[in-house]
Amino acid sequence: MEISMIFRIAAVGILVAVLNQILIRAGREETAMMTTLAGLVLVLFWVIEYIDSLFRTIETLFRL
Repeated sequence: MEISMIFRIAAVGILVAVLNQILIRAGREETAMMTTLAGLVLVLFWVIEYIDSLFRTIETLFRL
């Protein structure tokens, strides 16, 4: 995993956390939840290939 990917994930986490707090204080809890879910889905799309690689390595290691 490249260091730039870790920085991108951290940046999305910080941005989502700030937006979440702003929206909650503004009384928009539903929008805050949707923002959090959107951030989670975005990060999952970025790391899905790494998760796939991990499972393939485990499969090869244990010859399943």
